[in-house]
Amino acid sequence: MSEAKTVAIVGAGPVGLAAAAHVLERGLRPIVLEAGNSIGHAVRQWGHVQLFSPWQYNIDRAAARLLAATGWNSPEPDHYPTGTELLELYLEPLATKTVLATHIHTSSRVTDISRVGFDKLKTGGRAAAPFEIRYQNGQGPKMVRADAVIDASGTWHSPNPAGANGLQAIGEREAADKIAYGMPDVLGKDRARYAGKTVAVLGAGHSAIGTLTDLARLAEQAPETKPIWLLRGNDPAKAFGGGANDKLAARGELGAAFAALVAAGQIKVEREFRVSHLTADGPRLVVGTGAGCCGRQVAVDELIVATGFRPDLDFVRELRIALDPAIECPVALAPLIDPNEHSCGTVRPHGARELAQHEPGFYFAGMKSYGRAPTFLMITGYEQVRSIAADIADDQEAAERVELVLPETGVCNRSAAPDANTCCGGPALSGVDACCIDDANAKQEGKTGCGCG
Repeated sequence: MSEAKTVAIVGAGPVGLAAAAHVLERGLRPIVLEAGNSIGHAVRQWGHVQLFSPWQYNIDRAAARLLAATGWNSPEPDHYPTGTELLELYLEPLATKTVLATHIHTSSRVTDISRVGFDKLKTGGRAAAPFEIRYQNGQGPKMVRADAVIDASGTWHSPNPAGANGLQAIGEREAADKIAYGMPDVLGKDRARYAGKTVAVLGAGHSAIGTLTDLARLAEQAPETKPIWLLRGNDPAKAFGGGANDKLAARGELGAAFAALVAAGQIKVEREFRVSHLTADGPRLVVGTGAGCCGRQVAVDELIVATGFRPDLDFVRELRIALDPAIECPVALAPLIDPNEHSCGTVRPHGARELAQHEPGFYFAGMKSYGRAPTFLMITGYEQVRSIAADIADDQEAAERVELVLPETGVCNRSAAPDANTCCGGPALSGVDACCIDDANAKQEGKTGCGCG
């Protein structure tokens, strides 16, 4: 009887742990390498944030089967958990109370992956050689070998920079002490940093509008707090979402509430603000769109960069990887998730076929598989790793089979094309008067407004 295959899994977040559960169910041996000092390290950074999807879409079925054997009580399926609840009620029990516990290695940062005895250039016999995974765990370099690798390391620790051209803004590194990336907890542990300050938030996605919404709430408690929205585009309504028409109700509610705050003037909007320079001015930070007299400037106390994330591909550079040149995701997946073509709509379930690489036995999964694309559902990642585990176990029928019916995910934003409901350049949103929003923005810029009242 042949020995069970060993599968190295990079990352112990929701998708990485689900991958380990599916690998175990297939009779394979998982080795989970997590860079953080605990499982779900990235989730802990946004523990204050409520998910847009309820519990029923956040629990993997193989993981649930492992948990059931421990007497675990599943959370209410219709409840929307925060990141902290996701950890405490699901991920931590999964990692500590089930048989997965002995397979997880924390504080183990993967630094390189290659084939034993083969550099990237060599071909003959390559597919039969095991993978060599090198990692650091505080005791010097370590190495483990595996028959397959699933990279579910996510993108949280590789945020996009402030520069509108995809590069760091000039002066961004030097201004690091006044910049936060992602979604700081402005109402909780980071409150003292932001209360009473002028705070600019750069970005137009859900992280940006969620943070701006929290800053507006903070301003109610600390009136000197002044939120400023730095918007690269010219149409704020694109970020407001579909209101009551959004199939993810929590996301629609967030967009509608945010639109109302902008309309009421509680959040200052700087449109077409493409950051290029960051300069210290005493205790303040000057955020600029260009050098000298040609650009615009905003002076703030703090800057929050919420411009999305990108994959860290450094440790897979010795593998034969093919990625879409724009999105940096597997080539077959790109047409399904390209944000230039899609707006948070349903992405059909996909698995090993779309995620496989030219390096047999290596797969991206989870948020990292989406490259720079912004919107990802955990349940999509769970279907990915179910299929991948089947593929590694040579069960092609199961790998090809679709076992997931995704929830409809939206309308994320509306088309700006004029129609019968259009006033002053934007379609009215359900529950929000877009005309009033445009009117308020015009007045904020010193104009007369467009008279929508």
